[in-house]
Amino acid sequence: MLPPVYFGTVDATALWICLLHDAWRWGMADADVEALLPTLEKALGWLRDHGDGNGDGFVDYVDATGSGLANQGWKDSGDSVQWRDGSLAEGPIGLCEVQAYAYEAATSAAVLLEAFGRDGASEWRTWAADLAERFRAAFWTSDEQGPYLGVAVDRHGNLVDSVASNMGHVVGTGILTPEEERLVADRLVSPQMSSGLGLRTLSSAMGGYWPLRYHGGAVWAHDTAIAVSGLVRAGLDDQADVLVTGLLAAAERFDFQLPELFAGTSLDDVGDVVSYPASCHPQAWSAASAVTVLQAVLGLEPGGQVRSVGRDVVGDVVVSGLPGPRGPWSVELHPGAAPVLHGSAAT
Repeated sequence: MLPPVYFGTVDATALWICLLHDAWRWGMADADVEALLPTLEKALGWLRDHGDGNGDGFVDYVDATGSGLANQGWKDSGDSVQWRDGSLAEGPIGLCEVQAYAYEAATSAAVLLEAFGRDGASEWRTWAADLAERFRAAFWTSDEQGPYLGVAVDRHGNLVDSVASNMGHVVGTGILTPEEERLVADRLVSPQMSSGLGLRTLSSAMGGYWPLRYHGGAVWAHDTAIAVSGLVRAGLDDQADVLVTGLLAAAERFDFQLPELFAGTSLDDVGDVVSYPASCHPQAWSAASAVTVLQAVLGLEPGGQVRSVGRDVVGDVVVSGLPGPRGPWSVELHPGAAPVLHGSAAT
């Protein structure tokens, strides 16, 4: 039983920094952003000075008390970090996506620090570049399908080599080269990872895979949506469309109210989506995934910009009330046509 107040999460600090940066780009008032910059600097200091508990150069976690969560990424079940044979990794654990979050946090913070005339931007860009170099050396491995990112490094500095959806959170953060992003993208849409109804949390080729395992084969809408967002940011639209099409197919079968998670089975296997017995329905993460996917497939970007010209996976769409630094704006998108902007974005 967890205590009533519990802070067992390794990724919230970096993600908060990324959120502040994104909110600023979407039009958050400068005064409100500036008021939070001292907190941002403290959060950066935690990543550098306290996030790496075992000195291996990566942000990691371990439950030293024995009364908390064994795993403290978003996949927080006790068996969520596995080797290919299904055996469990030993902590401290440095998850691949957490390093990517930390990289994006440092580079995003550097932009904010420069924009508001504060010191430290160059230092944090250097820190991020060093992290990317360590990440590249430690997290890549390969199997018969080619190169991919392992899920984590363990207490011994060994790469935990299972093929998991965690690598989908790495794409679009900036820590990978374009070619590396393409390698990850191709693995995400492979038949072992893409169920045809979304992204499996664990490849069906892994020893610990089971389509109804919470973080070991089931599909989570928000997990798929984050991968879609990163793929679009990286310009990998074809791979993003595979996951979007699958998630929309699942949504239709749930009357467009996606549950927390559902089975990683494919339509070819069972002919329909399979519910997870204890899934929350409705659930906030899954509801939010609709917004993330819509933003991704329409190419909506901060500051009143639209990157794409409409996608085959959606029909005619009008999105209004979008925030921007010059006020609200709206966009009309139709497949194959140029976007039409209204409001502050059109000026």
